Amino acid sequence: MIHPTAIIDPTAELAEDVSIGPYSIVGPGVQIDAGTVVGSHVVIKGPTFIGKDNRIFQFSSVGEDTQDMKYRGEPTRLEVGDRNIIREYCTIHRGTVQDKSITQVGSDNLLMAYTHVAHDCVVGDHVIMANAASIAGHVQVESHAILGGFTLVHQFCKIGQYSFSAMGSILSRDIPPYVLVGGQPTKPHGINAVGLERQGFSQDAIRQIKKAYKIVYKSGLKLEASIEALEEMAEETPEVDCMVTFLKQTQRSILR
Repeated sequence: MIHPTAIIDPTAELAEDVSIGPYSIVGPGVQIDAGTVVGSHVVIKGPTFIGKDNRIFQFSSVGEDTQDMKYRGEPTRLEVGDRNIIREYCTIHRGTVQDKSITQVGSDNLLMAYTHVAHDCVVGDHVIMANAASIAGHVQVESHAILGGFTLVHQFCKIGQYSFSAMGSILSRDIPPYVLVGGQPTKPHGINAVGLERQGFSQDAIRQIKKAYKIVYKSGLKLEASIEALEEMAEETPEVDCMVTFLKQTQRSILR
């Protein structure tokens, strides 16, 4: 259902069962797939693709021009997957030509009120960003990560899968998979054991991940030596392999 007060650009492509609420605006170059519900007073600007069965709450801004001062109106893009919940006043910006010209949000994510996804970010699947969590440009958030309320992430950082940041965390370095961080200044505080249990990780796998954490953070080894030790563990514990890959690829170094 399209509310009579909504403004839909003639070039926008909406599936037949898409719902658009009162006073919302859907601009040119926007595609919205089946089952998606857009609340009132939402602004969606293209080029943007929004997948199936998403719910976008009132006063959200999706696909707007980036705030990057280098942006000069180039045609960049936002892609949003399926079954995401985008709550009130959430802002998601398109990419820039200085990167890959695209911002990507996967599927089954919960972006709570006032969260911000900046230009050129890549958000995986099953990510939770609690109220007012904000990620700066070029940030990558891997699947199943949780950013607590008011978490702030510096540009170009990478947040590993199944990691957890406590409320008010300030992240200026990469966070490896499974690691729990918090406090002021923000520091690592072990692994996200409760989250791993809820996601069905076996107790043996959790013990091995704890061991891997201690090698990286408690052994006194340099990062290169830690990676070598984790590579040996990964041969028998595949859950550790993603830590190895992450640590090899880190560009900003990891939070320690």
